Amino acid sequence: MIEDEVSLTQTLAKIKPDLVLIDLANPRRDSLEALSEATGARQRPVAMFVDESDPELSTAAVQAGLSAYVVGGLSGERIRPVLETAIARFRMMAQLQSELDAAKKALAERKTIDRAKGLLIQAKGLSEDEAYRLLRKSAMDQGKRLIDVAQALVTASELLR
Repeated sequence: MIEDEVSLTQTLAKIKPDLVLIDLANPRRDSLEALSEATGARQRPVAMFVDESDPELSTAAVQAGLSAYVVGGLSGERIRPVLETAIARFRMMAQLQSELDAAKKALAERKTIDRAKGLLIQAKGLSEDEAYRLLRKSAMDQGKRLIDVAQALVTASELLR
């Protein structure tokens, strides 16, 4: 049994579990955040068992990244289905986060490419299609990705201001 967040953090760093179960009689809102950080709730499934229901704490648990917040305490017959659900929820959230990160990256790359096209349009009087083709040809000629060529052009433009 681990008594405090510091011991928990140290123990988890040492054993690197795939899953964390927490049994607390009466958690506090600030302890939820600390436990989330200590257990690495964003890196692995974390299930918390508590004795009493509190809507505010349930919301805080979800916001802290816990995969499961189970009211009614820890009991043997409930552990397996709760763990399976916590793991499934964690995987689903990890997938959603991965998709969100990919979408943000694609949007940022698209903005950079559009900015590079704008620079070429302004500097060379090209149409948007011509600017894109020039960027693409330059990338192919240099054996680089289109985003890398666009980023280099944007960076060079900023240096020349």
